[in-house]
Amino acid sequence: MALAESEFIWKNGELVPWAEATTHVLSHSLHYGSGVFEGIRCYKGDEGSNVFRLVDHMERLINSCKIALIPVTYTAEELVAATVETVKANKLEECYVRPIVYRGYGTMGVDPTNAPVDVAIAVWPWGAYLGEEALEKGIKAGTSSWRQRSNNAIPPYMKATASYMNSILAKLEAKAHGYEEAVMLNEQGYVAEGTGENIFMVRDGIISTPPVSDGILPGITRDTVIQLACDLDIPVIEESLTRSDLYTADEVLFTGSAAEVTPVASIDEREIGGRGPITKAIQERFFEMVAGRHAEYADWLYPVA
Repeated sequence: MALAESEFIWKNGELVPWAEATTHVLSHSLHYGSGVFEGIRCYKGDEGSNVFRLVDHMERLINSCKIALIPVTYTAEELVAATVETVKANKLEECYVRPIVYRGYGTMGVDPTNAPVDVAIAVWPWGAYLGEEALEKGIKAGTSSWRQRSNNAIPPYMKATASYMNSILAKLEAKAHGYEEAVMLNEQGYVAEGTGENIFMVRDGIISTPPVSDGILPGITRDTVIQLACDLDIPVIEESLTRSDLYTADEVLFTGSAAEVTPVASIDEREIGGRGPITKAIQERFFEMVAGRHAEYADWLYPVA
C-alpha cells in the first residue's frame, strides 16, 4: 500500500519536517536489523480522535528494547506524549502510528555497542491494510513454505525489524501463488500466525487461537479480540492448531493493528467462507469500540485532544 506523506515526524525529541527525517545509509539497523517497532492506529471517534491501546503498545516497545538490549532513554509515558504531539501536529483525525527504536550511524559489525540509538514516531493516513473489500468478503491465504521464527531464534515477544525478513519472504511467496496473505507454521509444523497478523479459527461456536508458546507475537489486537469474544459470551481456547484444523474450520480470521479484524475466505484453495456470524459479531464490536461507543472499553482509547 502506497505511503501517504504527512507534515512532521517526531525524532529524538523534536518534530522535524517529513522529508528531513533521514537516516544515514551506514546506520547499524539498516545492515543488521537492530531495531524494534510498533504498529498502532488512531481512530476518529464519535467524540474526537483516540489512539487505540497506546499505553500498551508503548510498554511493549520498551519491553522489546529490553529483550534486544537496546538502551532507550525515553519512558513509555514520554513516548505516549510524543505520539499525541505528533498526531496533533499533523492535524490527522485518523492515522497509522509507527514508533521505531533503532541503532543508528556510528559503528559497523555485528557488535552494536557503540552505535547511537535513534527513536522516531511517524504518523500517516492509512486505510484497511488488506483492502476495504477484504473486511467484508475476506482474503485468499496460502500456507507458506517458510517457517516462523522459533522462541530460541529471534524471540517472538520482541517486535523486531529483523523478524520481518521472514515475513517478507512468506508474503512474496504468497503473492507469487495468487494469495493475498500467508499462513506461517512454526518449526514443529503447527500454525503460528500470518506475515503480520495473529490468526483465529471458529468451529462449532468456539474460537481457537495458537498459544504464545507456539512462537507467536502476543498481539495487542489478539488480546483485544479475546476479550471482546468473552464479553460476547463466545468461548475462546488457546491451543496448538494444524493446517487441517484451518481447512475444516467454520471461520478463520486474521487480527492485527494494521489488519484489524479481517476474515479469510480460503486457505490453500479450501473454501472457508469469509465473514461468518462470529467474525461479523467481533468485527462489528471492534469498530464500534474504537469509535467510542462502548463505555466499558474507554480505558483502551487514548484521547488526542
